[in-house]
Amino acid sequence: MTRAYLILFALIMGLCLGIFTQDSFPSMLKSADIIGTAWLNALRMTVVPLIISLLITGVLQAANMARAGSMTLKTIIIMVVILWCSSIMAAIVTPSLLTLFPLGDASILAMQAALGDAEPIGEVPPFSAFLQALIPTNVISSASNDEILPLIIFTLLFAFAVSRLEKKQRNTIADFFAALSEAMLIMINWVLNIAPIGVFALAMTVGAKAGAAAFAALIHYVLIVTAVGAIIWIAAFFLVVFGARKNPIIFFKAAIPSQVLAISTQSSLACLPAMVKGSHKFGVGSRSTDMVLPIAVALFRSTGPCMNLAVVIYIAYLLGIDLSITALAIGVAVAATTTLGAVSLPGSVSFIASIAPICIAMGVPIEPLVILVAIEAFPDLMRTIGNVTMNMSVTATIARSENDLSKTHYLS
Repeated sequence: MTRAYLILFALIMGLCLGIFTQDSFPSMLKSADIIGTAWLNALRMTVVPLIISLLITGVLQAANMARAGSMTLKTIIIMVVILWCSSIMAAIVTPSLLTLFPLGDASILAMQAALGDAEPIGEVPPFSAFLQALIPTNVISSASNDEILPLIIFTLLFAFAVSRLEKKQRNTIADFFAALSEAMLIMINWVLNIAPIGVFALAMTVGAKAGAAAFAALIHYVLIVTAVGAIIWIAAFFLVVFGARKNPIIFFKAAIPSQVLAISTQSSLACLPAMVKGSHKFGVGSRSTDMVLPIAVALFRSTGPCMNLAVVIYIAYLLGIDLSITALAIGVAVAATTTLGAVSLPGSVSFIASIAPICIAMGVPIEPLVILVAIEAFPDLMRTIGNVTMNMSVTATIARSENDLSKTHYLS
């Protein structure tokens, strides 16, 4: 959290300095742009190896858990379905929210001028060409050309194949990619340790070009992305009604302690004891809480797909990039899939690791992520609250299917 506050402080100071100086010191702005771009490139170089290693380790971890029994397998299936529904929802709701509550034209034009160097990464192919390119003929070429979705498909197939190997061989490959992901995370942490410098430099250039409109755009962004995440939080109560067949008001009261802890810690793992206690209070038996909640903390982040995709859609909206149905479909698939590997990462790391692949796959510039990561602390409140509440809701739903839920307060 200390680093997050430092990055946020660097963002505010950079924007203010840029607004104050404007174009008075062009050489200073040019130097700031060079520093910020170099820092961004340092982050971007870790994206592809991190995606591959995290996906493989995530799939193997899920496969190992699924072998534990039918209850675990059922839990993982429900979680995967929710992740895909979360992603699909964002593709529908986010553009609708931006239409209903648009950012002012002056702010959009100012931000486009400030981010004018952030060009689309590439064109999204027509739907027929998109289908043909799903299976890569050369996975090395896909990785070097930032063809994220074909790379993800190959990685998933490879991970599932590895999961069918004998235990000794499977563990050897799992250990290799676990070590690779740890090495990439160390590199990312090195880069993030100097994030205040990179964010300050880029924020100064944005402030000089966009002026006070930058603050309006950031506030609007936080409200839109948070609203998308709030839908998952609300959906958790509907799952309680239709999945667990229990009174949502009683569930809300039982979940309050874990939600309060989520606000203060912004960590689902730190909320695990409170989730267990709240689930017991709601009538969930120990067999379900001891099995489902640890899986949820390890593999499941229900707000991830929708809020990650909402970030990318917002960037496209801000830069005036029209997203086709094909681009949104690609975004849905990548957002739903990459969440599985990124759930255990710290907030600032998961923000880059989870959203950069979606940007690349959809042809949306990743440069704005450097500014947005600085204010991730605000949307992250809703991310954690939604995740914790959905974790408890899924646990209650599984408990009912396993006859491990008390019949008190059942809906008729």
